[in-house]
Amino acid sequence: MLLKKQTVWLLTMLSLVVVLSVYYITSPEQKSNELAAVKQEEKADQKETKTDTETKDGDTIISQVAGDEEFESLRLKLQDDRSELKEQLTDVVATTGLPPNERSEAVDQMKKLNEIAQKEQTLETLIKARDYEDVLVRADGPTVKIIVKSKKESSKSEANAIIKMVKKEIGETNFVAVEFQPTK
Repeated sequence: MLLKKQTVWLLTMLSLVVVLSVYYITSPEQKSNELAAVKQEEKADQKETKTDTETKDGDTIISQVAGDEEFESLRLKLQDDRSELKEQLTDVVATTGLPPNERSEAVDQMKKLNEIAQKEQTLETLIKARDYEDVLVRADGPTVKIIVKSKKESSKSEANAIIKMVKKEIGETNFVAVEFQPTK
């Protein structure tokens, strides 16, 4: 008799998990959040103005004044782009008609994406530890873009220190851009 009660309990819990999963996937709230992120991204693209300054190492420092909404929209866009790419790679891996070497390349790309995301998070933590309010690190191939929000004045020496941290953590890159955003 006890075994039957456990079986009924297990089946009830499994059916509950399935129902909640289907609800989560089809919920309209998730779709409206994606639309809001796209609208914020469009606003951010319209308001961007940049000025370049060359440092002694040949790296460029980009200064830009932007609001908190723009900063968050950049973070959302980066997460959305990565999620979409991971989905595509997962579909490639799941396809049984492809040769094993193509599926292996897709798995390698997924691992590389995860490594890049981890390195970006590590850099954000290290830079925040230097008494900055917020940091966004975006590594796109050989290019690394860093946006730093700070109450203190930006200087070339601070930018160079951040660039050295990037090169130490990620390795040699072709281009590192450090953008300081003053906060009020």
